[in-house]
Amino acid sequence: MTTSPGPVPGVAAADADAAPDGPAGAVRPASLSPSRAGDFMRCPLLYRFRVIDKLPEKPSAAATRGTLVHAVLERLFDHPAHERTAPRAKALIPAQWDRLLESRPELTDLFPAGDEGEALARWLTEAEALVERWFTLEDPTRLEPVEREFFVETELESGLRLRGIIDRVDVAPTGEVRIVDYKTGKAPRSEYAEGALFQMKFYALVVWRLKGVVPRRLQLVYLGSGDVLTYDPVVADLERVERKLLALWDAIVEATETGVWRPRPTKLCGWCDHQALCPEFGGTPPVYPLEIVSRAEAQAVSRADAEAAGPGAS
Repeated sequence: MTTSPGPVPGVAAADADAAPDGPAGAVRPASLSPSRAGDFMRCPLLYRFRVIDKLPEKPSAAATRGTLVHAVLERLFDHPAHERTAPRAKALIPAQWDRLLESRPELTDLFPAGDEGEALARWLTEAEALVERWFTLEDPTRLEPVEREFFVETELESGLRLRGIIDRVDVAPTGEVRIVDYKTGKAPRSEYAEGALFQMKFYALVVWRLKGVVPRRLQLVYLGSGDVLTYDPVVADLERVERKLLALWDAIVEATETGVWRPRPTKLCGWCDHQALCPEFGGTPPVYPLEIVSRAEAQAVSRADAEAAGPGAS
């Protein structure tokens, strides 16, 4: 069981959840993160494209703006408490954008070259507005995070490895832990709140299994709408999430072994980069790059693994 500060250098999110196996570029799932778990629940074929085939995807202006805002909020805590003001935070944006461009030069393609920088200027102004809104939701002069952009990883008794990056961890003087995640979009409607909290409960499970401490509070800060969603988990919540992840992992292992990755059409398909390869849109996925076993063989392996893990694994 391990933790380390910050993202894994040079490892993309999908790569971190996979291990080399098969032809060059093809990978077999090796661990589970909230993002990849969400991919599989949304569309198993999308999970395959991202984790096994590692197909490239075009950067989006919205996602890149989220990365930029996260970087600014992380770096703001490098300054003394009395300097953590909205003007100071907005002043960090240009340097953080330059750092992002240095690591990902392709992001320049997000903005037209012939508009004299107008699109980029509008985009940066939108990022400033999100940063400024954060100050109406939290007071950074009263916060001293123990961790920022914190990489965590644990292995369950079943052998499943869980990993992720937590935006911020606060610990009260009395020891209570709060896990905070920034979202640059808008808060979901109440009927979709449970889905939004899945990522946070995933992190809470990892922290619980690592430290033996159930976080006191999970907090989602929605900068797009100015809302804060909180949830106070209990052990039973985290046990349910663990059972869900184990079942999800069993399904991923079976799909990996059999090569059966079914598309699941939703309204989100309109934003998918892989429509040309999706059967739902008349496309054909790439040749499956991993060795295939029959479904019966895969289920037999899964049962054998479960028996070897013992009753405590479920």
